[in-house]
Amino acid sequence: MHRLSSIILVFLLGTALLLGQSPHGENLQIDCAQCHNPEGWEIDFETLQFDHATTDFELEGAHELTDCASCHSDLVFENAPKDCISCHLDIHSQTVGNDCMRCHDTQSWLVDEIPELHEQNGFPLIGVHANVSCVECHTGDVRIIFNRIGNECIECHRQDYLATQNPNHVAAGYSTDCTECHNPFGFGWEAEGINHDFFPLTLGHDIQDCNQCHTSGTFSGLSPECVNCHLDDFNQTSNPNHTATGFSTDCIECHTTDPGWMPATFDHDDQFFPIYSGEHEGVWSDCVECHPNPSNYAVFTCTTCHTAGETNDEHEGISGYVYESTACLACHPTGNESEGFDHSATNFPLMGGHMGVDCIQCHADGYQGTPTDCESCHLTDFNQTTNPNHSAANFPTDCTQCHTVNAWEPADFDHDGMYFPIYSGEHQGEWNNCIDCHTDPNNYSIFDCLNCHPAGETNDDHEDVPDYQYTSNACFQCHPTGEEL
Repeated sequence: MHRLSSIILVFLLGTALLLGQSPHGENLQIDCAQCHNPEGWEIDFETLQFDHATTDFELEGAHELTDCASCHSDLVFENAPKDCISCHLDIHSQTVGNDCMRCHDTQSWLVDEIPELHEQNGFPLIGVHANVSCVECHTGDVRIIFNRIGNECIECHRQDYLATQNPNHVAAGYSTDCTECHNPFGFGWEAEGINHDFFPLTLGHDIQDCNQCHTSGTFSGLSPECVNCHLDDFNQTSNPNHTATGFSTDCIECHTTDPGWMPATFDHDDQFFPIYSGEHEGVWSDCVECHPNPSNYAVFTCTTCHTAGETNDEHEGISGYVYESTACLACHPTGNESEGFDHSATNFPLMGGHMGVDCIQCHADGYQGTPTDCESCHLTDFNQTTNPNHSAANFPTDCTQCHTVNAWEPADFDHDGMYFPIYSGEHQGEWNNCIDCHTDPNNYSIFDCLNCHPAGETNDDHEDVPDYQYTSNACFQCHPTGEEL
């Protein structure tokens, strides 16, 4: 028994001694046969069983063909560094950092993602920058040394900024941020590369010489208003005369930026009267043919072309016809003979007493904007009415509350339903004028029953009625419909 224990002890000591002879460190606990064979310690890669993927540094690309000793100069494998810079010489001298994987992969040192790398660094290669050679910006003595030059335009273009004369950037105090005026997607400094979106240079404004607008040499604070550059054009225009007519100096109300001001976009057809379409298309040459007063284009004439004889014949039998230009427009707002004016299509159809009235009675001040409320035509009728006195009684001036368009009488004021039956019941036909009951024409809340119902007869009729009083209010309280109880 003692001999057996000694054998086991010797075996364990021998095993420990063998393990202690491993040059790979104590932490590598694998079978030697995974890498070595009985013929010697040289590694046969065809029989190599060790999988490097089980470590935290998988062999990919060019690393798969690299001799182990190239990275594991120290046979204690866990001491091998994992960062690129420990094995690979930094030929960029720390100008791009020490992480080779930012630009390179394990296949080769070639860089295929230069645009993406610049975008990550905050300077995307767009516009003309996409075609520029690296050395045009990275101007160091050694081409592979990429010293940082900053992402601001002025870092590369200071000489361009200082040398520019049209306009002189320095004198004008322009910002050194080129993108405020120039389009980074453009391919030059010329006009097409200028970011002038705050005042688009299109059509007639598509000019190459900045000084045509910026005449003072100062390129900031210039007003974008049309009249700032085109006041002379405005003043010299005579067909129509813009100044005399009081036209707006905001050119865009009538014009586009098309060269030559034409065609003007003044919407005469929809806003006023069709002259570019319909019956009047092509039958006029100058504005003065219809607008004889060049100082007031609100004045127009139809009777110059439409003579009285022919026009009067064509309107024979038409109620309210008047031979005047405003009447022409009122009845023919589109200038179309077959589309005469139909009052029924307006918000004031002619019915009842309004039918057959001459147009001029309502349209004394013209046909546009004629009011439709009763008071505008019937205020005199309202003020002169005394039975009852509308003004004194503070009646509403909206005639339709009591009257129809057929006639002033009978009025449809609902005295029976709202106050007291006078058109029905016991009092029907017993009165002639409002003043018979309403003795104060200034206050129709006051009424009198005693004028018709004398004290003697009334007192006799109420001889046995307790609390009887001979007053109008008492009458109304006991006889609210005027009927005897």
